[in-house]
Amino acid sequence: EVELVESGGGSVQSGGTLRLSCVDSGYTFSSLCMAWFRQAPGKELEGVAGLDPNGMPFYADSVKGRFTISRDDTRKFLFLQMTNLVPEDTAMYICAADSHPRPGRVPLWDKEYDSFGQGTQVTVAS
Repeated sequence: EVELVESGGGSVQSGGTLRLSCVDSGYTFSSLCMAWFRQAPGKELEGVAGLDPNGMPFYADSVKGRFTISRDDTRKFLFLQMTNLVPEDTAMYICAADSHPRPGRVPLWDKEYDSFGQGTQVTVAS
């Protein structure tokens, strides 16, 4: 069973930096495809960054060059390093896991994922 818990959110000024963490309390972390999503009030869930089964990262155009996704399989952590934050990045950030990755999967499509955490709030002030 996958259980995801996020941390690291907070309030920062525009241009600031945050590092989000997601830990999986299950036993199969290394075989999971992982991603970060976000959801702002009144908006749909948006894929931010994901890792394919080979570890290649994928990013939404809006965060390329500013966000970096990484994982530590030994400690079962997923990270999202966020730099040069802007008010448009304000959202609830949610960790997601795909326990049965299929060939040709779309890394930033939420329907690929079967487990989601509760999220951690990120607020960027202008």
